[in-house]
Amino acid sequence: MKLSFAAAPTEQAQEARARLVALHGDLPPDRADVLVALGGDGLMLETQHRHLGRNIPVYGMNCGSVGFMMNDYREEDLPERIAAAQASALHPLRMIADSEAGRRTEALAINEVSLLRETRQAAKLRILVDGKQRLEELICDGIIVSTPAGSTAYNLSAHGPIIPLGANLLPMTPISAFRPRRWRGALLPSDVTVVFEILEAEKRPVAAVADYTEMRDVRRVEVREDRSIALTLLFDPDHGLSERIIAEQFTV
Repeated sequence: MKLSFAAAPTEQAQEARARLVALHGDLPPDRADVLVALGGDGLMLETQHRHLGRNIPVYGMNCGSVGFMMNDYREEDLPERIAAAQASALHPLRMIADSEAGRRTEALAINEVSLLRETRQAAKLRILVDGKQRLEELICDGIIVSTPAGSTAYNLSAHGPIIPLGANLLPMTPISAFRPRRWRGALLPSDVTVVFEILEAEKRPVAAVADYTEMRDVRRVEVREDRSIALTLLFDPDHGLSERIIAEQFTV
């Protein structure tokens, strides 16, 4: 099995990489069968973004803190573990954001697209789903649209629902909604197109963020799942991503 190793800049991850490279060698990603990521969820996200569109399988081992998307770190029998691993396919969100100055930015999000207020004043948003107005005015600190894999990240911290893989749903979760105060968000089919129109944009500026890409002073943001791009994550059979998402909902 041809392996390529990527590691977080921490001492723990770099030392692990050195030991594994000595055991298995290290090829450039474009010549490898599997990319092994050593670190935490941040390193996994960074690795997936770096190789978007190539669909090289990524097998992560936790050398970080959270490691929700990583397997346990063990150096023994690594090729055998990878060969027995189960694949989970993920599709990113595509964000198209237009600024007040007329600039357009496109970016992909593996975790979530979030809109966030830039100043002390709350944001005012209008929400359209597949061209139909669903919420005339939402006053809030922000709003999140996440992938199922990302539903356990920022979305969960904002009290959004955890979505199992394969559910074909996207959670939309407001951040500190003021009006309507009781609106807790929505579960949307994964094939919809969501548009956020920023109201009173000059008075209440809003930033749009797709994972690492941020655009400030937006006036319109479109979000949809991009099924033309697939990301493949590999997990040990007893610790797959779907199982983790289910187990997370019973964590107290």
